[in-house]
Amino acid sequence: MRGRRTFALRVLMAAVAALALAAAFQAPGGAGEQEPLKWYRGNLHAHTLNSDGDSTPSDVATWYREQRYHFLVLSDHNYLTEIAGLNAVHGAKEKFLLIAGEEVTDEFGEKPLHLNAYNPSRLIEPAHGESLVDTIQRNVDAIRAAGGLPSLNHPNFRWAVTSEELKAVRDLGLVEVYNGHPMVNNPGGGGWESLEQMWDAALTAGRRLYGIAVDDAHHFKQFGREYSNPGRGWVVVRAKALEAAEITGALAAGDFYASTGVQLADVQVTAEEYRVTIRPKEGLKYTTLFLGSGGRVLATSYDTTASYRFQGGERHIRARVEASSGDRAWTQPAWR
Repeated sequence: MRGRRTFALRVLMAAVAALALAAAFQAPGGAGEQEPLKWYRGNLHAHTLNSDGDSTPSDVATWYREQRYHFLVLSDHNYLTEIAGLNAVHGAKEKFLLIAGEEVTDEFGEKPLHLNAYNPSRLIEPAHGESLVDTIQRNVDAIRAAGGLPSLNHPNFRWAVTSEELKAVRDLGLVEVYNGHPMVNNPGGGGWESLEQMWDAALTAGRRLYGIAVDDAHHFKQFGREYSNPGRGWVVVRAKALEAAEITGALAAGDFYASTGVQLADVQVTAEEYRVTIRPKEGLKYTTLFLGSGGRVLATSYDTTASYRFQGGERHIRARVEASSGDRAWTQPAWR
């Protein structure tokens, strides 16, 4: 009898240890989902005639609808575009959805500070502040108070925000690591960090930030490198349904990837590994980099199913997939 008790106790302890290991990493797409999730592609940053875009809200919605996007946020400057009528015309269950949004547009000194508010309950006025970080923080807090999910937009636009300032902001949630506008300096330069390097600096400092790619589209009538056109950057969100609360909830939880053209079939994180499965295009080759603290490359894979087995000392892990075409995809960090 005593031997049986000892054996049962060992089994119980092993089960508890396994559960603890499975919970060791918090990340999107872990095993054991309770119900099937779907992937939805969407753009989180676009402008209309309600601010500085060149087209009506209906025309902008039409472009994304016809390009088979699943959802769209109209983020006009300090203007909350009404979406109920647009959804009545363009919306379709599980096919297309407009989500409320606003680009809260503020400044400190000569530096522009823009934050998108996703699915807020009301218009949010710029909060202003006594320093650059204080201005960002007050706007983050105002967006949260209105029930919205905040994102810091194009930090390198007019070289407004440094990584040190980004690290000082609390409760932000999202940051743009790619913006399709031609004037936002995504790669940095002249000793200034790229948007991805700034993201890595914030992650290394312990900030739980997810990286998004967006169009920041303004021009739907003229196309070219000098214009801010649609179709350059997007997110692909894993959610239960094409509903505003489900989409923004998945964004807040980091259950998505960002892309400029690379398509992923799946992203899965377990207690043992971080796995990325690419949906390849004919003729292209792919490189997947698994990145840790400080943006350090922990492993490289050239397979369309790339995986990294955890070594035990990682604080966080994310992946960047690079296609030979120049397109990229960014998956979200998993934390130890």
